[in-house]
Amino acid sequence: MSRPVLRVRKSGALLIAALIALVGTVPLAGMRWSTAPLLLIPLAVLIWALRAGTDVFPDHLRVRALLGSADVPWDQIDELVPDERGRVSARLTGGTMLRLTGVTTANLEAVLAAGGQPVSSPPPPD
Repeated sequence: MSRPVLRVRKSGALLIAALIALVGTVPLAGMRWSTAPLLLIPLAVLIWALRAGTDVFPDHLRVRALLGSADVPWDQIDELVPDERGRVSARLTGGTMLRLTGVTTANLEAVLAAGGQPVSSPPPPD
């Protein structure tokens, strides 16, 4: 398996927050056996923060989530569309939208460059 050219992840602040929540939950979960499952919540957030993101390869994107991933070849992507919050989704040739975890308008050019894709802007409004 080849290594990605670029790995885009969520902010490191999420990782730190998950670690703090995990450490803060230990005393509460240690009080009784019935509260021990509370540790699973910050642990799941920690694993998600470490795993979720978008890996950029020359021929495809791999969008990773907590439990799975999706590989999308560049030729199946019609366009990359930012939303009002600065997050980016891929509009696929079939018309479906796929949210690219960790990709924002701030790092979109780096994603396109790493994938060897041309950077184009929409035409100005009339």
